[in-house]
Amino acid sequence: PKGTIMSVSIFRSFASRRYGAEAILREAGKRAMESFRTQQFSVEKKGMQDFVSEVDRQTENFIRDSLLDLFPDDGFLGEESGGEIASTTWIVDPVDGTTNFVRGIPVWCLSAGFIVDGKPVVGVVYDPCRDEMFSAHQGGGAWLNGTKITVSTTDDPKESIMSVGFNFQAPVGRHQSVMAGLFAAGAMHRMHGSGALGLAYVAAGRVDGFWEAFIHSWDVAAGLVLVDEAGGYISDFLANGDFRSGKEILASAPGMKAFFAKVTDGA
Repeated sequence: PKGTIMSVSIFRSFASRRYGAEAILREAGKRAMESFRTQQFSVEKKGMQDFVSEVDRQTENFIRDSLLDLFPDDGFLGEESGGEIASTTWIVDPVDGTTNFVRGIPVWCLSAGFIVDGKPVVGVVYDPCRDEMFSAHQGGGAWLNGTKITVSTTDDPKESIMSVGFNFQAPVGRHQSVMAGLFAAGAMHRMHGSGALGLAYVAAGRVDGFWEAFIHSWDVAAGLVLVDEAGGYISDFLANGDFRSGKEILASAPGMKAFFAKVTDGA
């Protein structure tokens, strides 16, 4: 039937972009790792505890040029170079966890999400320090280095771990309130310093949730797909189609959704 053929065609299109992005991020990550090992690069300050290195810009340029060479009809929006939103658009963070990167802390990644008409359908997060490739496309499941992954089955706050992000664009008091709620319930937390990795870890079942009061689309575009395809809950971050303004995000394993939503005031 015609509808079936069209569905298969779209599925293959998503898969081809996923595999293409995997190859591009792996090569970009290899290049970024060379600079990470030497720690020889310039760094600029964008805001309070907010940095950008020349590696961020070089990596984004490589990813943008490579993706658009492979998929010339797609749009591109990057954290450093900006861009335009089209019906099909890549949203990229070349180095998510720049503060870790510039201090020699091996907790950072490259993130590329692909959206179609405002909906995230492909997500790739690559951690060069551990050579871990998290990837997913709509209807294809979530994967880590070729092995299928799913969110955790945790349903007890006293056994849970939430990955928590923070930056000074969000109220400090709100963050403190959420942390107090976790502590009061006996829940643990981790602050990785990378929203993309936090979401990838939710998808892999390493943590039971991720929350941040203010985060940008390039930090989460890939993770939205990973968590969804891994069977998790994700707040509708892209609901209004505003990809440039940061906002709150909550992702979790199903068994922890109610608790984490309550602790974060229903994010």
